[in-house]
Amino acid sequence: MHQKLLKSAHYIELGSYQYWPVLVPRGIRLYTYEQIPVSLKDNPYITDGYRAYLPSRLCIKSLFILSNETVNIWSHLLGFFLFFTLGIYDMTSVLPSASASREDFVICSICLFCFQVCMLCSVGYHLFSCHRSEKTCRRWMALDYAGISIGILGCYVSGVFYAFYCNNYWRQVYLITVLAMILAVFFAQIHPNYLTQQWQRLRSIIFCSVSGYGVIPTLHWVWLNGGIGAPIVQDFAPRVIVMYMIALLAFLFYISKVPERYFPAPPAEEKLSSRAASYHNPRYFKHFCQQVFGPQPFEKIQIMFRLTYIPRIPCV
Repeated sequence: MHQKLLKSAHYIELGSYQYWPVLVPRGIRLYTYEQIPVSLKDNPYITDGYRAYLPSRLCIKSLFILSNETVNIWSHLLGFFLFFTLGIYDMTSVLPSASASREDFVICSICLFCFQVCMLCSVGYHLFSCHRSEKTCRRWMALDYAGISIGILGCYVSGVFYAFYCNNYWRQVYLITVLAMILAVFFAQIHPNYLTQQWQRLRSIIFCSVSGYGVIPTLHWVWLNGGIGAPIVQDFAPRVIVMYMIALLAFLFYISKVPERYFPAPPAEEKLSSRAASYHNPRYFKHFCQQVFGPQPFEKIQIMFRLTYIPRIPCV
């Protein structure tokens, strides 16, 4: 009997100290908040429906069960396919009909690719956050952070390209800066020390830099176009403001743990609660709105900027 138990035992990593053998059931058990590892305890207001101590195979299998990560996983997975579909539509219909240049195709591809990376990184983290190895969980968490930053920076690419469409020098400066930030943030956030206490200040600097970077080219663009009274500024500035308001709303939901802080879900519904849905879903909504409605949707950019402003005020 003892040998059979050993054969069915798996090892989980507890911190960076040692491995302990635990029995992993054939099915996937859901745990309460008190039963899960410390690394998963970031929201005490969601008390049930946690997956934990799973090997990779069962993590993937948990995609098809109800847990408090179900909404997070599937909303981002469906978001990935949505942006993938929008990309195909833009490449095959919108861009050719607007007589887009090669640069237009490249910029649109980079923007949508960043959104898709953001979605996939979040899918991976929420799917494998229950892994038995804390090191694996932390790696996926770092990738999720990297995906968030890449998604934010992807929003800047199309905005910078078309905002400075007639100013080649500043367009190149800001585009190179954005692409450099994408690479730097990605490699920093997948570094093994990124989630350690020693890098806490660096993490804050990275997210403040990524979130606040867009203000610089926006103010510069407003100044170059004659101030807030210019027609083009009045057309596009509100969309930029809306984008930042949605992002701020998402961040406030995340840090305040609303609504679960004040409206705890019943036990039956808690399996569908999401530890980060209040942050991720507004972020996903922001990306979707940016692609379809604003602040810099490619369709409106082509119609309003290329067909409206450039003919009236040609580039010199």
